Amino acid sequence: MHTTHRTTRLTVRSLVVAAALGAIPVTTTLAAPATATTTAATTATTTATSTATTGAVTAPYCGITWGSLAKSNRTMAAGPVTGVRSGRHPCYDRLVVDLKGKPAGYTVKYVTNVYTEGQGKLVPLRGGAKLLVVVNAPAYSPNGSASFTPRNPREVVDVTGYTTFRQVAWAGTFEGYTSMGLGVRARLPFRVFRLDDGTTSRLVIDVAHRW
Repeated sequence: MHTTHRTTRLTVRSLVVAAALGAIPVTTTLAAPATATTTAATTATTTATSTATTGAVTAPYCGITWGSLAKSNRTMAAGPVTGVRSGRHPCYDRLVVDLKGKPAGYTVKYVTNVYTEGQGKLVPLRGGAKLLVVVNAPAYSPNGSASFTPRNPREVVDVTGYTTFRQVAWAGTFEGYTSMGLGVRARLPFRVFRLDDGTTSRLVIDVAHRW
């Protein structure tokens, strides 16, 4: 009887020692790594999805990164302004100022109001925002005769139905500078660049349809 109890105690003790030494696997602790792996995978998937979604939301419209700050070039040109045109494009509306001779400098910026050259009279403009367009060239020839005079100073070009443009108004020409007011739908990104055709040149202003 005592021998049987002693044998049982020795057997139980041996099992405890064996478990402590790792001879007998303890299966209840093996599930933890799987849970950790599953959690890590879920987190990685969620992060990747979130990153992809964020990237899609922040992609610039039509790849446009122009911004809406003032843009300028100080170059003066003797060749006069000879015309003003406009055009519609898939991502922006375009205003073109034609000149004779080399490309002229410019100042294009958003303003609260546009005023006429020399006289300083307010130029009314339609739209939620106003761009002042100053070309560093006169709209008259060296002998003083006009090289360009809009038929309707309040509607230099017809922009009816345009996505961004609302109005192009003449602000005059004075002491070698020519100015216009460009009324647009809202304060939107824009770019300005010049094209040289040899004997003629162009000043181009593009205003995006949206941000």
